Amino acid sequence: FSDPFLNRRRANDFIQADSRLRAITQERIRERSKAPQEHQRELCEDYYPCEMYAFRHGYAAAYKHYFGRRRTK
Repeated sequence: FSDPFLNRRRANDFIQADSRLRAITQERIRERSKAPQEHQRELCEDYYPCEMYAFRHGYAAAYKHYFGRRRTK
């Protein structure tokens, strides 16, 4: 075996379709069931001022500062 490349038929022998589909399905399930802290951190990372605040005070404090409930009078 001197050729380092495989043809498509041989390459598909290594990974079966159901294992790939199962992995994709598991990833989608994990995306839907994120922990609240992870969801808050991602929201904060997408908003630049919140991310900068988080570098100094932590993500929990930054999320609370920028996205916490605002009370109106």
